[in-house]
Amino acid sequence: MFPYSEASWSVVDGAMFIGWGTILPGVTTLIAAAICLAVLVIGQRSEAAKTKGFDK
Repeated sequence: MFPYSEASWSVVDGAMFIGWGTILPGVTTLIAAAICLAVLVIGQRSEAAKTKGFDK
């Protein structure tokens, strides 16, 4: 059940992040950066392929 004496969030007095002090924040940041980079690269390739058909 709830790990505190009463089942309410009023007893929580600060932020609770279980990954603090581990490698978890760095790994999740790298995964997010890789996803963003992949979206940018795929989008650029898609738009470049679409615009090759037009003359300037």
